[in-house]
Amino acid sequence: MTVLLGPAGARRGVMSALDDASGRCASGHASVRVHRLAARDGDGVRQRLEAIEAVAGQDATIVLVDRFTDGLPAPDRRRLLAALRPVAIAGRAVLVDDTDPVAALAVADGALRADPAGGLTPEPLGVDLLAS
Repeated sequence: MTVLLGPAGARRGVMSALDDASGRCASGHASVRVHRLAARDGDGVRQRLEAIEAVAGQDATIVLVDRFTDGLPAPDRRRLLAALRPVAIAGRAVLVDDTDPVAALAVADGALRADPAGGLTPEPLGVDLLAS
């Protein structure tokens, strides 16, 4: 699971630039299924957990988690982000843009920093941060 970091506008730009219909394998020749998780206004925790379960049952290779915890209190955001771990562990690439990147980092395997120009840079996590 990879979390987007950086200014909110830059993160939103990255997520909106990703096309749900054009995922490609590493060699670029075959398409892969992409699923975007985004909450609708009024969706509570139960509806969002059901959406995560539905994605886990699909064969999407890439899952884009687009501000899925917006509008929820911190404990519910953490619960939903933790519920995404099994989706990522199942071999899917999961990219998360969340209003609470600190909570998302708690369950992440990696991070990318988005800049206002549209660039992405890998961000070190874990023990690497302590060394710098």
